[in-house]
Amino acid sequence: MPADVRRLTSEEARRIAVRAQLLDAARPTDLVAMVDRLTMLQLDPTAVVAPNADLVAWTRLGARYQPADLTRAVETDRALYEHSGQPSPSEPGVVMLRPMADLRLYLADMRAWPPEGTRSSAWLAANAGFRERVLARLRGAGPLPSREIADTSDLAWQSTGWTNDKNVTRMLDMLLTSGEVAVSARRGRERLWDLAERVYPRDVEAVPAEEAHRIRDERRLRSLGIARPKVVRDAGVAVEVDGTKGLWRLDPDATAEAFEGRTALLSPFDRLVHDRKRAVELFGFEYTLEMYKPKEQRRWGYFALPVLHGDRLVGKVDAAAHRAASLLRVHAIHRDVPWPKATAAAVDDELTALAKWLGLDGVAVA
Repeated sequence: MPADVRRLTSEEARRIAVRAQLLDAARPTDLVAMVDRLTMLQLDPTAVVAPNADLVAWTRLGARYQPADLTRAVETDRALYEHSGQPSPSEPGVVMLRPMADLRLYLADMRAWPPEGTRSSAWLAANAGFRERVLARLRGAGPLPSREIADTSDLAWQSTGWTNDKNVTRMLDMLLTSGEVAVSARRGRERLWDLAERVYPRDVEAVPAEEAHRIRDERRLRSLGIARPKVVRDAGVAVEVDGTKGLWRLDPDATAEAFEGRTALLSPFDRLVHDRKRAVELFGFEYTLEMYKPKEQRRWGYFALPVLHGDRLVGKVDAAAHRAASLLRVHAIHRDVPWPKATAAAVDDELTALAKWLGLDGVAVA
């Protein structure tokens, strides 16, 4: 490796990663600014404790955050927008909320989609009339849920997965990816669809694709602090990290100096732990979301929350919100390393704060 490559200690790398994800003691105070720094919030319907986007926001903003703030940012202020985009190594088929200010960085890809010769392009070509009828329905009556749009497809979408014969949903998802329709709002898990021109600002100029990809890589690296090149390509500068192999890319503005940590309960989808290999390499933290495993095969629980303490990931808390009993039930606490009394007390305080934010009466530990 080049002799002039900077070398980070594992502690420096961890602190850079934690600070980049806004999980150090200097909490952010504004939701939209937080999403802008993180570049996105992942939407996921699982709500064992709380929906992922809300849990991620609470972990950063604390009790000042309320789910209504997110709804307002999306539906009233149009400061955030829902975007799925094309699957990539770092974001495989995941639905995100992104800053509306970043729309310009995705428009070129939207307009170039789908690539010629793909299954999607062939299906859209075979359903040209269906496409126009969906757009006309939205133009005349949108925003609408998908169930209020008739399936007049000429060729059904065939799949071995959940999209099989879900022609309206499939068409809307494709038109979302191509930038022709947008999600105007959500009612529970149901999306309300409309023409993109009525949701997105009209005066946004698309950044050329190559430049947009470069800026997106730089923004992604800033949100992570440190990442492997496959995630951010050539963004940042090359560094080595003690105890790991190969090169990393470092945000040139990142620093581990004057770090002050705190204790946080993370969503299983939190970007600090989302890349499981990175979590092992930087934090020595092994984790798998076990909700998809049979009960007898689970080590940590159905929806175990990773525990951050300072710059270390120190365990998991298997918890669930029980509304009927008005309790946050903690089924198990898994300590990956010994916890001093101060760590245990800090975790207890976070559980109490989480229960209060959820509007529950208290915490019940099994």
